[in-house]
Amino acid sequence: MTDSAAAVTAQSRTGTVMTDRDADFTAYLEARQGRLLRTAYLLTGDQHQAEDLLQTSLAKLYLAWDRIRDRGSIDGYARRIMVNENNSAWRKPWKRREHATDFAAEGAPSGTPVRDQYDEGVCDAVWQIVQTLPRRARAVVVLRYYEQLSEAETAEVLGVSVGTVKSQTSRAMAALRERTPATLRPREGEEER
Repeated sequence: MTDSAAAVTAQSRTGTVMTDRDADFTAYLEARQGRLLRTAYLLTGDQHQAEDLLQTSLAKLYLAWDRIRDRGSIDGYARRIMVNENNSAWRKPWKRREHATDFAAEGAPSGTPVRDQYDEGVCDAVWQIVQTLPRRARAVVVLRYYEQLSEAETAEVLGVSVGTVKSQTSRAMAALRERTPATLRPREGEEER
């Protein structure tokens, strides 16, 4: 059996040949794409931008797939790519002129956000406040509280020190407390839920 024949592991219905690399990457996507899209949405705040961010990030991940030695760190590597891509997208001059909206020109909703099953009606209001944070502060909040990464994992994804994550988290939470209206604040005794 030749090396090229050994590399071929599957053939799809369309007749295209799938290599071990493609099969591994496809399996990873099937398992993780939903969560990665959620992270992209939390970073961008817009469904369409999140899809673009994820597509670009997955293309870069695919190109680096063979160089990733520790398969247990693929999620962290993918999140790092997304954060870097999101940050560099805002450096482009055309990006500063465009502003995404939730409504198309005809007034129809551009996309339906995913809702948690136990939403108490404050999810959108809280998310709107989180979106007012600067990019870096929002990235820290998303990674720490939405993705539930540790301070060390967040520091690794962002490429900063743990102390920087702590200080950025502290400042972001203080800003969120200032911006949160009293109607969204938990009543006394309910904070320890």
